[in-house]
Amino acid sequence: MLLGRAPQDTPAGIGTYLLLSVTALFAAFPLYWMFVIATSSDEATAQLPPVVIPGDRFLANLDEVFSMQDVYFAASLVNSVIVATVVTASVLFFCSLAGFAFAKLRFRGSRALMLFVVLTLTVPNQLGVVALYIVMGKLGWNGTLLAVIVPGMVTAFGVFYMRQFIVNTVPDELVESARIDGATTMRIYWSIALPAVRPALAVLGLLTFVATWNDFQWPLITLNGTDYPTSMVAISDLASGNYVIYRRVLAGAFVATVPLLIMLVVGGRQIVRGIMEGAVKS
Repeated sequence: MLLGRAPQDTPAGIGTYLLLSVTALFAAFPLYWMFVIATSSDEATAQLPPVVIPGDRFLANLDEVFSMQDVYFAASLVNSVIVATVVTASVLFFCSLAGFAFAKLRFRGSRALMLFVVLTLTVPNQLGVVALYIVMGKLGWNGTLLAVIVPGMVTAFGVFYMRQFIVNTVPDELVESARIDGATTMRIYWSIALPAVRPALAVLGLLTFVATWNDFQWPLITLNGTDYPTSMVAISDLASGNYVIYRRVLAGAFVATVPLLIMLVVGGRQIVRGIMEGAVKS
């Protein structure tokens, strides 16, 4: 009898597995096709019907990508790692700290300030590009990685997300007990709030890393013409020109995708746990 049975206790049928398998194949096919073209020659790339089996030119294509002048692909990968890592660490710290303050501290104007933070989510980032470029120019940061790192060190979405998670995860009674025991606000944040919201930090960290790694518009504007591009800017340089060699472009794109896959594999369990916990919290 199925009455009263929890959804996770209901066995999946063959139709469910078939649907999930087809969905997974559709999701993974672009990555596979990218690898096929990255391992092929120019003739195979233009072949009709298209090839579906990987070739043997992957290392040769990569050698062309990394040795191209004015692309700086190896340096761009290093720069992307630096930018994405620093921005992710900064977002996790500042957003969790601000979220803890909004969730568990009482101060004048907290609701109005939180409302303002949420309202900033409705403003497209493109509207602030000109002003941001002017500010970075006044600071002398245009053309440097600081211009890419500093504007992304804290996000409105991260503050809102951490605030909501902390409200539902860290009981007020636990915070008050820690205060009675003499714990400072930073000690409560570090020793009580952070361990409790670890799954949420994993989710926010992955989303931030992926968004920073894939960011193209702002790095293209502020790093244009410099020797310090990010990976997305370097891939666009590979695709520039009158004649685009797609095996080079997709070989570079495949290499730039590998760090994202590693992040997904390493943080997969924490990410699923954070999403599930956020879904069942009332």
